[in-house]
Amino acid sequence: MTDKAKENNKSLTADAFSVKSRLKNSVVTPPPAAGAFKANPLVKQTSFRKFYNRGDLPIALEHDTKGNKIAWKVEIEKLDYHHYLPMFFDGLRETKHPYGFFARQGVHDMLEHGGNKITSVIPQLIIPIKKALELREAKVLCTTLKVLQHLVVSADLVGEALVPYYRQILPVLNIFISMNCNLGDGIDYGQQRRENVGTLIQETLEAFETYGGQDAFINIKYMVPTYESCRLN
Repeated sequence: MTDKAKENNKSLTADAFSVKSRLKNSVVTPPPAAGAFKANPLVKQTSFRKFYNRGDLPIALEHDTKGNKIAWKVEIEKLDYHHYLPMFFDGLRETKHPYGFFARQGVHDMLEHGGNKITSVIPQLIIPIKKALELREAKVLCTTLKVLQHLVVSADLVGEALVPYYRQILPVLNIFISMNCNLGDGIDYGQQRRENVGTLIQETLEAFETYGGQDAFINIKYMVPTYESCRLN
């Protein structure tokens, strides 16, 4: 075999979709993964952690026979929700103890007792919610989805107030909605603990539709095309 023939038979490594990839002896390397499901580890210090470390939050850790819980130093109903609720929502990105525990429990406590004060704070909650979802970290996603489900039922008109912000909230949900564990005859312990991301997303979207008013479904469908209405025709 001549040198020229050997050169023609020599394989050539080429990137996918490049000009070289069309050559006869080219070996195409697959494109890298897009990383849509990859967690984003770059978490800057949250405002919640900063204020907690400075001792500026009216909370303390209390132990009882059922475990840890928040001891509020003031009545929750008397808190300035415009100041504290967005701060606690920002803490949903925290996974380290005690920051994550205080943020999660604090949000649920404030939603439980906030009443009509919550609706007017919705615009300030969108950026913290978006930041938490865009981490794409399973634990944070589950925490945030459970909070969203609580948020829409926390007060009248909250569900409708969230509809204009679906474009900021739903893109990540559209990516992860298909992430359901299928274990056959096995037991999905994550589902028992409500840690199945796909199931939580489906529940959240159904809550959005149920409490979001007449425009909720069409806006959800626009951002999550695979979603089907939970309402009976």
